[in-house]
Amino acid sequence: MASMDTIPISKFKATCLAVIDQVNRTGKSVMVTKRGKPIALIDPAPLPERKASWLGSFQAKGKICGDIVAPVVAQSEWSTLDE
Repeated sequence: MASMDTIPISKFKATCLAVIDQVNRTGKSVMVTKRGKPIALIDPAPLPERKASWLGSFQAKGKICGDIVAPVVAQSEWSTLDE
């Protein structure tokens, strides 16, 4: 496990936004101390959850009944084929 940066509370108060930007940029936590004792831990925010893809969302919903390749109507019933 990598060592964590430590910063006294007085310096954290003066450079709060810079410390937060550093944590966000590096992904490395920072321990805030008061008189040498840890009082807070600044962790990077968790990554946002990915939305589920709509692709394949209906894979278990459908059911194939019969032949899906053959024409629905017999060729003898098509008037355009007789011409």
